[in-house]
Amino acid sequence: MPLVKRSIEPRHLCRGAVPDHVTSELECVTNSTLAAVIKQLGSLSRHAEDIFGELFNEANSFYLRMSGLQDRVDLLAVKVTQLDSTIEEVSLQDINMRKAFKSSTIQDQQVVSRSSVPNPVVEMYHRCDKPPPLNILSPYRDDKKEALKFYTDPSYFFNLWKEKMLQATEDKRKEKRRQKVSSPLQWCVSLSRCTFLSLKVRKARNRRQEWNVLAYDKEFRPDARLTPSPYHGMSSEGSLSPDNRWDAHTHTHK
Repeated sequence: MPLVKRSIEPRHLCRGAVPDHVTSELECVTNSTLAAVIKQLGSLSRHAEDIFGELFNEANSFYLRMSGLQDRVDLLAVKVTQLDSTIEEVSLQDINMRKAFKSSTIQDQQVVSRSSVPNPVVEMYHRCDKPPPLNILSPYRDDKKEALKFYTDPSYFFNLWKEKMLQATEDKRKEKRRQKVSSPLQWCVSLSRCTFLSLKVRKARNRRQEWNVLAYDKEFRPDARLTPSPYHGMSSEGSLSPDNRWDAHTHTHK
C-alpha cells in the first residue's frame, strides 16, 4: 500500500459547524477559512524546511565522498609520477611479499533502520494508535511465544527475507556439489562419444561393386540401403562387368 510521507493539514478549509451564538455567519466562515489557510501555509513551510534539510544532508555527504575520492586520486597521481621503471626494479618476490590492498572505505550499513526513518514518517508513526496490550497473555501460552506477535510483528519481513536468503545459499551449494559429481561422468561420456565418432569412417567408393549392381536389370538389382551387394568383396576375375559378362555366360554353358 502507498505510504504518504508528508501531508499538509488541515485538508478542508471551510468544512465545519458554525456556533449558535454567532450573529454573522458569513464573517465566521470567512475567519475560519482564513485561519485554516494560515495553518496550511505553516504546515507547508515546515515540510519545505524538512525537504531542504534532507537535500542539504545528501549534498553534504556527496561532497565529503567526492573530496575523499579527489584526495586519493591526487595521491595516486603523485605516486605514478615518481615511479621510474628504468631505475627502480621490483622483483616478483617483493610483489608477493607485500600485503594485499585493503580499502579503507566504510560501507554503508543499516540503511533501512529506525535511525534512518524520515522525520515526517516518525511523526506519523507516533500519531498512530498503539496495539492492544496482548503481551499480558504471553505467560498463559504453552509454546512460550509472544502473544503480540500474532497481532503485529515488525521482524516478520526480516525473518522471511533471511529464510529466503539461507534457502538460496543452500540451493547454490547443492547445485555446485551436483555439478562437481556429474562433471567427471559427463567428461567420460563426451570422451567416449568423441571416440565413437572418430571411429566412424566414411565408406570408400567401390567402382567394381557399382558395375556388379548395374549388371542386373532394374527389377533384380539389390537395394543398397536394405541389403548389401552379394558380389561385395569379389575379385576382378569374378566381376560381372559388361566386358566379362559374355565370358562368364560361355563358361557356365561349357
